[in-house]
Amino acid sequence: MGVISAIGHSVDENHAALVNGKTGIIKGGGNFPSRYSGILPFGEVLIGTEELKTKLGVTEPGVTRTTLLALHAFNEAIADAKLTQNQLTAADTALVGATTVGGMCLTDELYANTHGDAENIEYVKSFDYASVNLYIQTRYGITGVINTMNTACSSSANAIMYGCRLIKSGLANRVIVGGADSLAKFTVNGFNALRILSDEACTPFDQNRKGLNLGEGAAFLVLEKEADVADKKIYAEVSGYGNANDAYHPSSLSPEGDGPYLAMKNALDSAGLKPVDIDFINAHGTGTENNDEVESRAMLRLFNALPDFASTKGFTGHVLGAASAIEAVYSVLNIDRQELYPNLNFKEPISGIGLQPVQAHSVAAIKHVMSNSFGFGGNCTSLIFSKVQ
Repeated sequence: MGVISAIGHSVDENHAALVNGKTGIIKGGGNFPSRYSGILPFGEVLIGTEELKTKLGVTEPGVTRTTLLALHAFNEAIADAKLTQNQLTAADTALVGATTVGGMCLTDELYANTHGDAENIEYVKSFDYASVNLYIQTRYGITGVINTMNTACSSSANAIMYGCRLIKSGLANRVIVGGADSLAKFTVNGFNALRILSDEACTPFDQNRKGLNLGEGAAFLVLEKEADVADKKIYAEVSGYGNANDAYHPSSLSPEGDGPYLAMKNALDSAGLKPVDIDFINAHGTGTENNDEVESRAMLRLFNALPDFASTKGFTGHVLGAASAIEAVYSVLNIDRQELYPNLNFKEPISGIGLQPVQAHSVAAIKHVMSNSFGFGGNCTSLIFSKVQ
């Protein structure tokens, strides 16, 4: 696994922040240009773009901050998995990444440059969603299946699901899956237009929640065919997954939570598990009025006795297409370290629902973790990670 977020530049740094309840949400770190920097809180990675380029040895023109964050997490993941260069270039190694921002962090540069020769302009090539994975593919000579997912906030959950299906279908023996997104004026202005950005640190599942905080970061995980794992450390198993769409509204979930309910139920069915088997739910939990109430109702609809649950977006902010990959790492840490991480800033249960998330770090016996990711357009995905016996 590899991760970079507002709470750390590695898996170990992220874990330490989760244990200590240290949020990464602040008002303005200054690494992206926006009129709202210093006014609205964001989950910003506190390392400059040029510093990232130097650290990663990136000298090519037009490489976006999104790509740099992805490369940072990708490097940690393949090192942790001890993948050799021969394995990276082998036809049975696939790369499935996800993003929603992609090259939109350079929209201004693209606009300025497209008044010239559009065939030879660096920002035209980097603006494509696929540019993130294309850069990694070129840098490492990856020849297997390559794909980019863009299903809004469920993007990297779908990348993980697709990676599992590639292995099960025999199209790959190992798949590097994940996602990356950076803070950008384009997305900040878009979410602000929807009036769902909070002017304070987000409060998932709280009665007085005011909205979400946007964040940035990246995470990648290496999925391998069990027969090929040998003596490597196995953090967990992807035991189930489900995707559904309630087709209700471009940016809201249906009041009944049909999409979230079906995604969770389908994940349980594919894993051969019952609701009572789930020990913890890493909830989507954005802190918006619609999501938290709908997700709560969907969980209550599926689980007779709701297991412990929490949202980690109070640590990182909502990292859009990268959120579910980062939260997949956190879910795996739940299992690997046998511990729960708190839902920050919670004070009062939602009226008429009464659910209370985990509010403090604790040690717990955890065998199965469900991770929820619900995107715009109603694209809902749930993953289940399980302890390997």
